[in-house]
Amino acid sequence: MKKEFKSNGKLLLTGEYVVLDGATALAIPTKYGQSLKVSVSEREIIHWKSLDENGSLWYEDFFDLKNFESKNRNEISETLSKILNEARKLNPDFLSENQGINITTKLDFHRNWGLGTSSTLINNIAQWAKVDAFELLKTSFGGSGYDIAAAQTDTPILYELKNGTSHFIKINLSWDFTDRLFFVHLNQKQDSKEGIAKYKNNSVNEKTLQRISDISNKLLLCHSLSDFETLMNAHEEIISEIIKLPTVKEQFFSDYPNTIKSLGAWGGDFILVTGNKKDMEYFRRKGFGTIVPFEEMIL
Repeated sequence: MKKEFKSNGKLLLTGEYVVLDGATALAIPTKYGQSLKVSVSEREIIHWKSLDENGSLWYEDFFDLKNFESKNRNEISETLSKILNEARKLNPDFLSENQGINITTKLDFHRNWGLGTSSTLINNIAQWAKVDAFELLKTSFGGSGYDIAAAQTDTPILYELKNGTSHFIKINLSWDFTDRLFFVHLNQKQDSKEGIAKYKNNSVNEKTLQRISDISNKLLLCHSLSDFETLMNAHEEIISEIIKLPTVKEQFFSDYPNTIKSLGAWGGDFILVTGNKKDMEYFRRKGFGTIVPFEEMIL
């Protein structure tokens, strides 16, 4: 028995935070993702290894086949143990043969990029265990589920959470200005759980949620860069008001002449910026050297 599973990474272009309350969000799967390989072992144990984008080992542990207890009991191992147990609750036949196995996961992206180390793992384990990935997410990490939808889809999507159930449709972004869009990494990883917890302290009315949903839908009909920038700027102002934080442009890049849009939990991971290749020198001079053109990022 040898199996391999692969899931796409994700970026949330619109709807950060408010997607949890039912706003329509625009998400894109990335060319970068994570794989999970399963093979038989002669030892009656689960031997887990995780490799980074360079193929270097960054995590390793051993788990009991019956209760998935780990040998090292660190935070990552405890999380993995929980996911495996939740997967077995959803499918009691999962790993019930007491057959030892080797697991190797491999990332295509740097772990600090925030493209979905957890969501790609959840989706891969769900495929392996033959369970619903959205249900597995609910009982393990929690969250809106847009990242699971992106992990499973090879096109951009419009995503909504309705009464706790995920709904999404595949879309086509017929933008002819993608050569003016770049993703710049802020050199730090943002804790999504922490960001969500802070957001939950705020109340958002239906009118505000609808404004975000309208922006997400209008982006599908965007035919010029200036229209795109107008929508992104409006989105930044709305979220800024909700979470009571200055926009990333106000805080760090106030003299940049073009549009800057936060992605996901504010304060880390990637931002979306408009401009040309020459404009990207502005960010390099400030020490932000990881810059990925739009077409190189999206699937």
